[in-house]
Amino acid sequence: MKVHICAVGRLRSGPERDLLDDYLTRFDRTGRALGLGPVMVHEVEDRKGGGMTAEAGLLDGVIPKGAVICALDERGKLMSSPDFATMLCGWRDDGRGDLAFVIGGADGIDPALRARVDAKLSFGKMVWPHMLARVMLSEQLYRAASILAGAPYHRV
Repeated sequence: MKVHICAVGRLRSGPERDLLDDYLTRFDRTGRALGLGPVMVHEVEDRKGGGMTAEAGLLDGVIPKGAVICALDERGKLMSSPDFATMLCGWRDDGRGDLAFVIGGADGIDPALRARVDAKLSFGKMVWPHMLARVMLSEQLYRAASILAGAPYHRV
């Protein structure tokens, strides 16, 4: 199952980019044998300032047709890392070819796009910068692959 991170904004060089690249490389290595990955990052940017609606249109353009769509949203479901791994495994085992994680811009995800998603995931009640949300998601993807592979990275 290919994984897509569809995000508003461009992640520039720096510590966040280094962490993202590191965790995605780890996920690709660990997930490949499990039928997970590769990960592709799709960055969109609304240069005309159209807000959430314009961002939703740009995100729609990079979400693969037929993909499972999971929005990162503060109103989403809180889950443990093992539960996240189980969710990924379930989608993979259902034969879903693509999984798209959607990360909105500063104002979040347009309600019309949010209404179409298959799942909403929250990293807690606090609001996180969308650049850090990418890093947190990439780490959880790697952790999920490690859990599914039986590797010692995740400790209970």
